[in-house]
Amino acid sequence: MKVLIIEDQQELSDSIMAYLARENFACEVAYDFETAREKVNKYEYSCIILDISLPLGNGLNILKELKARDKAEGVLIISARNSLDDKLHGLNLGADDYLTKPFHLPELAARVNAIIRRMSFEGKNKIVQGSLSLNLRDKTVTGAKGPIPLTRKEYDLLVYFMANINKVVTKEAIVEHLWGDNIDMDDNYDFVYAHIKNLRKKLMQGGCPDHIKAIYGMGYKFTAIEEKKR
Repeated sequence: MKVLIIEDQQELSDSIMAYLARENFACEVAYDFETAREKVNKYEYSCIILDISLPLGNGLNILKELKARDKAEGVLIISARNSLDDKLHGLNLGADDYLTKPFHLPELAARVNAIIRRMSFEGKNKIVQGSLSLNLRDKTVTGAKGPIPLTRKEYDLLVYFMANINKVVTKEAIVEHLWGDNIDMDDNYDFVYAHIKNLRKKLMQGGCPDHIKAIYGMGYKFTAIEEKKR
């Protein structure tokens, strides 16, 4: 899942990014207000970690813009300000959570995970589609024949598909979500095809039906069991 870290303190940003990367998140960073605005307008994220005090602007204005444009990203505010008014103001503007600096990185990661579960999976830790079971807390996948070993990117791809179940997702959206804007696609999607092919093969070997369908000229769709029975 892709996370945007909007924080001007580079040491803190780098620490957050390194920790979340170990937790299987694809991370991008914006160190100032204008870069943050450009990214939130151009890309979509599973969660945005947002500092209030930024060079050249206020992080709350980015939050206002997100909500005005009806974007679906979850927002976790991080701030050195510990006043109740600041916290209530951010939450009333539409933030999903608020964490006061200094904080422990495991707590930050837990809150990011909780926001994503609420936004994409109705707060559930375990997502089940027929014989396929995805445990978001343990980051494990199980099929009818038992555990299914996936690489990090295969797991991330499965989570992305299941967060967009029965929706067509483009190859471009998959690349942006799993690799961020730090990769030069160059209109070559061979690595996307390879990841999808391997994920589909492993799921079927694990005793799951073929949920992943190619939609010609558009992208891919992870089909729910209910739809398959119609």
